[in-house]
Amino acid sequence: MLDKMTANQRLMLAIALSVVFFVGYTAIFPPKPQELGLDANKSSVLAKQNTTVTKAMEGEIGHTISTDEKVDTLSSSTIATIKSDNFVLKLDTLGRISSKILLEDKFNNSDDLHAEVISPTGTKPLYVRFADDILNNEALITPYSASISEAVIQDKPISVTLTQKLQSVTITKNLIFYSDGHYDVNIVLSKDVRYFVYIGQRPEVSKKLMAVAGAMVYSDTEIATIIEDGDAEGRKLFSGVTLASAFDQYTATIMYGFSKDTNIIVDRDRQDNPVVYFESTPHMNLHGYLGPKDYKVLKAIEPVLTNAIEYGWFTFAAKPLFALLSWLYGIFGNWGWAIIALTLIVRAVLYPLTYKGMVSMQKMKELTPKMKELKEKYKSDPQRLNAATMEMYKKHGANPLGGCLPMILQIPVFFAIYRVLLNAVELQGAPWMLWIHDLSRMDQTYVLPILMGASMFFQQKLTPTNFTDPMQEKVMKFLPIIFTFFFLTFPAGLVLYWFVNNLFSILQQFIVNQQFANAKDAKAVVLGKKDD
Repeated sequence: MLDKMTANQRLMLAIALSVVFFVGYTAIFPPKPQELGLDANKSSVLAKQNTTVTKAMEGEIGHTISTDEKVDTLSSSTIATIKSDNFVLKLDTLGRISSKILLEDKFNNSDDLHAEVISPTGTKPLYVRFADDILNNEALITPYSASISEAVIQDKPISVTLTQKLQSVTITKNLIFYSDGHYDVNIVLSKDVRYFVYIGQRPEVSKKLMAVAGAMVYSDTEIATIIEDGDAEGRKLFSGVTLASAFDQYTATIMYGFSKDTNIIVDRDRQDNPVVYFESTPHMNLHGYLGPKDYKVLKAIEPVLTNAIEYGWFTFAAKPLFALLSWLYGIFGNWGWAIIALTLIVRAVLYPLTYKGMVSMQKMKELTPKMKELKEKYKSDPQRLNAATMEMYKKHGANPLGGCLPMILQIPVFFAIYRVLLNAVELQGAPWMLWIHDLSRMDQTYVLPILMGASMFFQQKLTPTNFTDPMQEKVMKFLPIIFTFFFLTFPAGLVLYWFVNNLFSILQQFIVNQQFANAKDAKAVVLGKKDD
């Protein structure tokens, strides 16, 4: 069947199937980790700036993840609780941030419960491990004490001091917690001993569906290394790091403000998930953040933190698109209408490309009868057929690839918008209108996906085709059904974009079709007058 399709038809089918494949494949198997330049003004950079630590260095560090996992089985209790209007945070006897519950309903987890940012398994933020095993074993059974047991953040941040007195060294952690979710850390040791501080296991607030989850290390050269869950290959060392993060779809635990010579280490646990920690000094000052990856919040705390919001391969296009979407939200005050306005702007920018593609497809449709005549005339002479076909294309200004190339150029834009709408925590709990109460979740009524599929089917009806095989036409007709099936569980915001995009495509196709019909009528009138 494929050998009977024209180049135009094959490309159209390939593009449509590539979108279906991308959406379906990423829903089941998220893409492999990439190292991306996250500067919106620069091209995406794929460069490895990390080096695997040699076995000799591993021996020097003297650290194994399996040993640290035993921490989870140890009994620990809460020694301090910090409350605010938006969260409840707890510190435990191991000197860790053991819990942070987000109280805002819009951040509820997949089970509609208040989100717990700290993973129940794995290491937790601010956990300290000593390189000396004897000292470390003592630290695991010696509880920290806290300067306060409970406090509420109101007008001012809350300070708390955690102290652990070991036989040979005393560890003091001076912490300041702020209402926006970030905190300051000052760690002081009474004498110089080698130790490491953990960023903590990634949150498990949202299910890993179509979204990347794992760890990120962002360097001062604006390179982000992303290591996904299940893909950690071994111990790696990074320097010149501005922030390190462990994240899921919407939330993250982040540490930043490292000195340039701080060594950030990414190791792996028994499930090959990344575990991030760093070698500290007797006097260490840095900052942390625990919570949703809300762009405005992160930017207000420290602009570099916005780089913790990752968009995968299409970051170079996704970041400016998100900035535009945020600007539109500022105008409309509703993320749904902002998505619709963004779609309109993108369609307007791409209008020359889409218009050219639609015109080319119309010309190819009009030449279909002549193509059949040429095939019949030169069916035994392929070379003459190709030459005659190219001559006909040239004479009528048609391009067999003209309808596909504009579509190909639009694919990166769609994928970028796909990543933006998938990762934007701002859409959590954001209503649009009528039955859409949360743009970050699927439409429980399935109305929006069905409307999207119907609009795609109607668009197909308007789009000119030159199929010569009925089976080819049937294959193309199944695409709206396939898309509808995939979009049933997609976030409503993404389905809304696709639906509105289809509506604009229908309008544009109708205009082009009408223009060709008017031109054909005018030509018939002129020919009729000549005959008279």
